[in-house]
Amino acid sequence: MNRYSLRPSLTNDIRASLSVYPDLLAHLLYHRGHTTNEGADKFINPDYDRDIHNPFLLKNSTRAAERIIKAIREDEKVVIYSDYDTDGIPGGVTLHDFFKKIGFKNFINYIPHRHDEGFGLNVTAIEQFIKDEVRLIITIDCGIADIVPVTKATEAGIDVIITDHHLPGEIIPPAYAIINPKQSDCEYPEKMLCGSGVIFKLIQAIIQHGNFTDLKEGWEKWLLDMVGIATLSDMVPLVGENRVFARYGLLVLRKTPRLGLVRLLSKLKIQQKYLTEDDIGFMISPRINAASRMGVPMDAFNLLVASDEASADHCVSHLNTINDERKGTVAALIKQVKHTLNERHGKNIPKVIVLGNPDWRPSLLGLAANTLAEEYSRPVFLWGRDGDGLLKGSCRSDGVTNLIALMNAAVPGAFLQFGGHAQSGGFSLGFDEIHTLSDCLNTAYELSAQTSAESVEYIDSELFLDEVTWKTYSLIDSLAPFGVGNPKPLFIFRNITPREVKAFGKEKNHTELVFENSKGKVPAIGFFMKPESLVTEKGEVVEVGKSIDLVAHIEKSTFRNRPELRLRIVDIL
Repeated sequence: MNRYSLRPSLTNDIRASLSVYPDLLAHLLYHRGHTTNEGADKFINPDYDRDIHNPFLLKNSTRAAERIIKAIREDEKVVIYSDYDTDGIPGGVTLHDFFKKIGFKNFINYIPHRHDEGFGLNVTAIEQFIKDEVRLIITIDCGIADIVPVTKATEAGIDVIITDHHLPGEIIPPAYAIINPKQSDCEYPEKMLCGSGVIFKLIQAIIQHGNFTDLKEGWEKWLLDMVGIATLSDMVPLVGENRVFARYGLLVLRKTPRLGLVRLLSKLKIQQKYLTEDDIGFMISPRINAASRMGVPMDAFNLLVASDEASADHCVSHLNTINDERKGTVAALIKQVKHTLNERHGKNIPKVIVLGNPDWRPSLLGLAANTLAEEYSRPVFLWGRDGDGLLKGSCRSDGVTNLIALMNAAVPGAFLQFGGHAQSGGFSLGFDEIHTLSDCLNTAYELSAQTSAESVEYIDSELFLDEVTWKTYSLIDSLAPFGVGNPKPLFIFRNITPREVKAFGKEKNHTELVFENSKGKVPAIGFFMKPESLVTEKGEVVEVGKSIDLVAHIEKSTFRNRPELRLRIVDIL
């Protein structure tokens, strides 16, 4: 079970520096890095015009904008080449919509097949673009590491404009222009934009530089629905300009006329006007990602650009179907991993779980690894074989282990390539290494000091059930949207007693606990938590009449168009 630490109360001096805010809000603001009334106000009330940076601060933005304007005015054939995830696909839609709006038609959107082509630009696609007499390629959320494909395109007379947010390597591709805030000599203030955020900034530069007189001033804000989805899905810090993209993105999404999205929300029984970041993270993003994990990523693109009801309905039905297939396939994969672990190790599960099968599709392994890492509280490395016969895998941390440090600590040659972040990553390996990878990583785990840190999750404050009110919720909601860099406030309710404990859902795999305060019932919901899985630190199952300490969020439910205040269960202590 996670170790928790209760955030300290504010000192008198700190409280005075946040004097205009109620106690709870001041406490939450301070522990999110906001120490003055002025700074806190800027965070709570992001302003598009004030908080958006000048796009021309991005290195090469003027050069790229001028080249794209030339392509538009001379009707050159353009390829929009975007990644296949919930950052790249919305980014591809963003540039598609801009081109359509200004009447430019000589372009295609290209999204590589995740299993057959892999991440980034590839030579086969470039060869086809050469045959098709493409003059300009604009990448979105990829390209910064693709030396060979960019070189091939350039030598064939195709200009390549790379827009990306991944960290550049020591050698960069010979592109016509590279737009990436993480370039060492780029002066752009916001370094942590997602890929869709980068292409949005380039579109701003094109609009400002190109003098498109038929374009209504401020029209580009309608593109923020796509930028918002990407920003909220790509795990970038929701502060600064990203907070603007997330907040305004949600505002646009709540009234977007996109038929595909409107139909999808209806199918999922999500009220558009109440759409939240959780709806995006748990309902919309998985369906966009399912297209590439299970088949063709253009299926998700077609949903987002659908212009008639028939195609919108078809896309919604198709994405829901393949998302269900994805769930089933991942569940079967997890079951297979557990069976293999039990056969090989019994109860003596290794500190690092490493398993693979040439029949496993790499695109699904990250989802399975994530579930297994949570269940076993261990780092998990899973590998399979892609369409080119290469062994590739995904890894997920237990929340403590730094995966990059762990892979760096492995013996040289354990991986052909690896990358990612502290909590999640990807890798490729040779056929000879599959037999030694488990021993190699477990040895590195034991030796690496960077894997021994304690896991601490911070609880913002202790509350009483009588403080679960709409007034309290409104204070919390003023900090939304939540995500990386702005965590959803977490509270502990001590010594509270459930009056009801009941399972719900078709498979009875969700739990509702019902408590009471002086105003009436206070429900607490645990999705994918069966009643028998809710166990205290002493090993006692939660029962009616037995007091517990509950760790939870406060949230609003709008199920069946009926606003309800409730708790979201995180843990039982």
